[in-house]
Amino acid sequence: MTLQKKNLDSLYSGIKSILDEARGSSFRAVNFFMVEAYWNIGRLIVEEEQKGKRRADYGSYLITELSSRLSKDFGRGFDASNLRNMRLFYVTFPISDALRHKSKKNDLKINHQVSSELSELKNYLRIELSWTHYRLLLKLEKEEARLFYMNEAATNNWSTRELDRQINSLLFERLTLSKDKKSVSRMAKKGQEIKNPEDLVKDPYVLEFLGLEKLEKYYESDLEQALITHLQKFLLELGKGFSFVSRQQRITLNGDHFYIDLVFYNRLTRSFVLIDLKIGKLTHQDIGQMQMYVNYYNRTQKEKNENNTIGILLCAEKNDTVVKYTLPEKQKEIYVAKYLPYLPTEEELKNEIKKEKENLKMQLRLKRFVK
Repeated sequence: MTLQKKNLDSLYSGIKSILDEARGSSFRAVNFFMVEAYWNIGRLIVEEEQKGKRRADYGSYLITELSSRLSKDFGRGFDASNLRNMRLFYVTFPISDALRHKSKKNDLKINHQVSSELSELKNYLRIELSWTHYRLLLKLEKEEARLFYMNEAATNNWSTRELDRQINSLLFERLTLSKDKKSVSRMAKKGQEIKNPEDLVKDPYVLEFLGLEKLEKYYESDLEQALITHLQKFLLELGKGFSFVSRQQRITLNGDHFYIDLVFYNRLTRSFVLIDLKIGKLTHQDIGQMQMYVNYYNRTQKEKNENNTIGILLCAEKNDTVVKYTLPEKQKEIYVAKYLPYLPTEEELKNEIKKEKENLKMQLRLKRFVK
């Protein structure tokens, strides 16, 4: 099959112009200029494909030819796979009222549309992210998840490695577990918002960075030490606004000593966050002990302008019925969450989230039944 040389030359000139302009920009802005350029390359490829849509193999031929030419002029980064990513980038991150060039009668109007769309693109994408970040985002099917990870990565300055980890650990699904559609939509657009104590809690927590094997026998002291050793990564898993206060915080009550495993402070909720680690099955005594810790901090440690202390029990095995009947209804101080000491497969993690959703639904049905 022969592609009309004139059309290919025109298309190639358009792409070359985009790349030349992008590479001439300042170093600080080069990442976004290149991201913008790749989106535009994707747009030109899609538009050219639509002209030759009657030929089934036209798109494949187009990518191959462009890859060969661009690689000669610009070097690495323009293989067929990356050009397909650029095409997918344009399709996956569409701008409202996207260009549909059905006619070339009015070039001035078309140029105005292009300029308008590029302006929208700058408002839609996050300039803090590199092309590698966006390539990771392209793997996500749900638009809400894509927007969430895009905003979180930009706001929290995630490296591409951290973004990849958060995607693989299904952070979005864990955070939106018990939220309604409006809350999920808002989180997608604004990222994680910390307004209530429950916004701090994930279930499960994924702690694969500790290096503890899936079936390895270990003690609570081992888990605590591993968390301290990898404190920076643990703070990332905990989420926004956390700072470390102390470990094995001693409380003395009438001569008896008690020790809180980990104490943090969250500046967004303006409250202390106490974490107790349990490697065995959670008991009602564990919950009662955490209640005592929370009461102690509320009465002796927190200032008047601070909010109530939050207690989180991190356990290897939960018992939702024990939690339900030990804690008072509608309390917002103590939370129980499961931790996974390894990075589970996507299927395992989805099953964990599904199980938790079913538990939440069951609790809601029981409440309605009692009423």
